[in-house]
Amino acid sequence: MTPSAQGIPGLPDLTHPDQLVQFGTKLVQGSLLFVFLIVALGVAIALISFSLRRNTTEQAVFFGEWSIRYSQLLKGLQHLALILVLLITGFFLTSTLSNRYHHWEQAKVAQIAESVAGDKLEQNAPQIRYITEEPYTYTTQVNNRIVKVNDKQKVTRYLNLAGSQIQVKIDQSVNVQNRSAIYNTDYTADYKVVNQLSDINSFFFEASPPEGYSLLANYKVERDGTRLKQTNPGDYGFPFRLEPGQETTFRVTYQAQGGSRWVYNAANQLLSQFRLTATANFKNADFASGIVPTEIKGDGNSTQFTWVFNDNVSVKNPFGVFTSTSQVKNTGIIPRLLLLAPAIFLWWILLLYLSLPMSLKNIAIAGGIFFACLLTLTYIARVVNPEPAWIIISLILLGLIYGLGSNSRASLAAIICTIAGAILPVLALLIPFSGLTLSLAGLLSVAWLAVHHWYAENR
Repeated sequence: MTPSAQGIPGLPDLTHPDQLVQFGTKLVQGSLLFVFLIVALGVAIALISFSLRRNTTEQAVFFGEWSIRYSQLLKGLQHLALILVLLITGFFLTSTLSNRYHHWEQAKVAQIAESVAGDKLEQNAPQIRYITEEPYTYTTQVNNRIVKVNDKQKVTRYLNLAGSQIQVKIDQSVNVQNRSAIYNTDYTADYKVVNQLSDINSFFFEASPPEGYSLLANYKVERDGTRLKQTNPGDYGFPFRLEPGQETTFRVTYQAQGGSRWVYNAANQLLSQFRLTATANFKNADFASGIVPTEIKGDGNSTQFTWVFNDNVSVKNPFGVFTSTSQVKNTGIIPRLLLLAPAIFLWWILLLYLSLPMSLKNIAIAGGIFFACLLTLTYIARVVNPEPAWIIISLILLGLIYGLGSNSRASLAAIICTIAGAILPVLALLIPFSGLTLSLAGLLSVAWLAVHHWYAENR
């Protein structure tokens, strides 16, 4: 597994035991420090009160004033402690979910990439090879003299095909590992050869099978209806004689099984009177390498691609058929949302505090509802689009938050705070117009607070 598919580096993941132990250790240390500070403050108040024991009046005033402040401080610290616990716990929860979702997205992308970028069946155009003698000149030393020598050497040359009529039928199936698609191809090609040379009549017809196959069956090469036999195993060169000015036809047929693409490689030859018809008997077939077919016909679950090149056409890239897949879009949206979820929760809780009287029980329930909604969104987003999923979850959230108010006016305030502080910010991180939607959510939040505290209280 690649490192990119294992999660987001540097984020805590509570599914890892070592990080879970570290988190628990730090939580215990922080709690002990917090308790120590509270106890120290109480002890300091008690010591000052004890030092004023001789002055009863001052002791009563000081103790009464500071005991009230201390009780208020304890009450406020309880709310602060609860919010910190919810924030820290929520952060570790959402960071863990973000890592898990990132891992799931990367695994999905890797699976799709494997299905389209695996091995391929690549058929090379056959070559007509011949050997000729060509003069060449070299120098040598004879009796301490430089002598120029004219000689002949044998060189290999190639003759272009005069015509190619190719038909390939492709069926798609799933390999035994059930990881990617494979192609079953039925290949038939007729190649026309014309001897345009005046002094050569001995040639080799080299027609190799496709590269990348896992199974090759019924491979045959025929000349004018007569099957040619291989002289050596693995040698796909067939000698033949053709007098100057004459022409002949070769037919190559086979059935092959291989990767999830089939392409034809012209092997740097000039194509003349070339016609390739590839029939893909499956859905989502498309042409490969950007060489646009001359004609495309669709018939239900079958698509026929035809390339026609009449005279002296050079095609550099292999062209053919592959199985197209839907584009992987909007990756990283849910992990980003989960990482920012604690900030959204703090925004929402602050709006609720400034709009409603909040008890510890209400804060705990509201926090549980918020993070439960995000947890639900995380797993529903794997099967449906996150935007409609969040809208449905938002309706449930509003229905639950309505009960937070003690009367209809307080319930309305809770609804407005939830829309401005939770629903809109989460939606903003799911849609393309994030900045605009977050700005509207912020404007709605401050407008609500202004109306609630300035205009409603002055009536």
